Amino acid sequence: QVHLVESGGGLVQAGGSLTLSCVASGSTFSSLAINWFRQAQGKEREFVARSSWGINTTVYADIVKGRFTISRDNAKNTVYLRLNNLKPEDTAVYYCNAESRFTGENYWGQGTQVTVSS
Repeated sequence: QVHLVESGGGLVQAGGSLTLSCVASGSTFSSLAINWFRQAQGKEREFVARSSWGINTTVYADIVKGRFTISRDNAKNTVYLRLNNLKPEDTAVYYCNAESRFTGENYWGQGTQVTVSS
């Protein structure tokens, strides 16, 4: 069982920045792919970024490419999502998702709210 805790959300003006954190416990962190998803009110959850178990293996959704950066610190069991040049349409609950390399099981955190004012 993998337990995920997100933090770092908040209220920011358009053009501002935030850094979200996802701390994982309960499994060998380096064997986890960590994804960030987001869900705006009234909309479906959508993929934002991924940090896979390989070194420097990252993937971004086109809508955040060039503005968001995902990184991981395996020593701290933490994945970060740096959100730059935020737009009001980035307002959503951001969720951390872990995928086990060995079992394929998926785990979700409780989410952290990001609100961008215009």
